[in-house]
Amino acid sequence: MTRVLMVSDVYFPRVNGVSTSIATFRAALAELGVEVRLVVPRYADEADEEGIVRVAGRRVPRDPEDRLLSWRAMRAAVAREAADCALVHIQTPFVAHYAGTAAARAHRLPLLLTYHTFFEEYLHHYAPFLPAAMLRGLARKVSRAQCNTMDGVVVPSTAMRERLAGYGVTRPLHVLPTGIPLHDFAGGERARFRARHGIAADAPVALFIGRLAREKNVGFLLEVAARLRRELPGFRLVIAGEGPAAGELEAQAAALGLADTVRFVGYLDRRAALPDCYAAADAFVFASRTETQGLVLIEAMAAGLPVVALAAMGTIDILAPRRGALVAPDEVAGFAARVRELLSAPVRRQALAVEARRYSIEWGDAIMAGRLAGLYRRLLDAGRVEGRAIGCQPG
Repeated sequence: MTRVLMVSDVYFPRVNGVSTSIATFRAALAELGVEVRLVVPRYADEADEEGIVRVAGRRVPRDPEDRLLSWRAMRAAVAREAADCALVHIQTPFVAHYAGTAAARAHRLPLLLTYHTFFEEYLHHYAPFLPAAMLRGLARKVSRAQCNTMDGVVVPSTAMRERLAGYGVTRPLHVLPTGIPLHDFAGGERARFRARHGIAADAPVALFIGRLAREKNVGFLLEVAARLRRELPGFRLVIAGEGPAAGELEAQAAALGLADTVRFVGYLDRRAALPDCYAAADAFVFASRTETQGLVLIEAMAAGLPVVALAAMGTIDILAPRRGALVAPDEVAGFAARVRELLSAPVRRQALAVEARRYSIEWGDAIMAGRLAGLYRRLLDAGRVEGRAIGCQPG
């Protein structure tokens, strides 16, 4: 058994791609003989779990979903857990990054980082009072400095690898997307979800699932919906998720006269309600320009939903083969035309749905976890050659 310590400034119940990635890899790695311990935030009164250490923090200004962790408590917790582990794997660039780095150095352990978030394009949404150019420069500088202290850096897409290389990152960059647990998306009750949300059985339905934040470009999809409402009788857009832009998006939908067209259904439990939501839709739509991966596209495909999306940054890797998906132009009329084309052609839509399911198998969690376990082994072997201390021996 190899024991790895993952450290992060976010984790469930905070719902986002980083939390999902950590939980998915942790479960799949366990099947491969890799035990993953976590040091993550405490948000409220989460119950203790085996192998998960929670560290208290305070709410982040302008972002109440997240926590600013206590540096002293985080450093102590990470140092204590690292003493019994073979490798430290950092997931976020804030307090957890520096605590993980300090612990790995103290115990002479290999150090890996996953670069999940395209901060160059995100920061200005959360600090609009500062010059965007200054924030982009700061993001590049910090990312370069953090990555260049690692033994390796995992990136979820080739676009992100190229971007980090452009920043001046010289450490090995490993393209390794998060896989998905395919069985979680195999079921779902179409009629049950539609009845619950007042959607007619024969209505053409497009779906977006994700965090409701400005960088997700959901406002663009509302403009697409306004166009499709006029062109496609009975069209509905379902938006599932929560986030800081929820109120703004609901106001935009009202201003566009979409009260009967758009359903904001909030956060859905991944195991109970989410499969029904996927099953109720006819197509998945996605317009983010700054995704490092776009994992939700693969989830939709695993559920048998053909995708209409922009090919930008991390989604390029998923969409490049044109399997189970239509790539749309980055303008409202062209995007709406792709969605209308798909929803108006049931035979083609069904063929794309079958293709999407087959394609999603290549992105399964077991496959990606196997690749990560292999990377861990290579880092540990390199550490032994260099004479580093290994905190956890095979057993």
